[in-house]
Amino acid sequence: MTHDYLISLIRTAVPAAVGALLAWLASQAGIVLDADSSTALTAGVVALAVTGYYALVRVAEARGPWLGVLLGTPAAPRHEAPGR
Repeated sequence: MTHDYLISLIRTAVPAAVGALLAWLASQAGIVLDADSSTALTAGVVALAVTGYYALVRVAEARGPWLGVLLGTPAAPRHEAPGR
């Protein structure tokens, strides 16, 4: 396992965890739904929260590279062309 591979895993897992946390916080807001609607809404909120969080951090990281720490590590993985 390469260092860049681990960085990419961290930078994927952290936004997913933040998205799950945000969805959980939304569920604590007291909204009561039936089980099927709640499951669908939770899945949608998690997906939107992960995407939104990742996009915002990537924009912030472009302005200040140290902000990459909000994705779990300030280092971005380097992707090389296959065969190198």
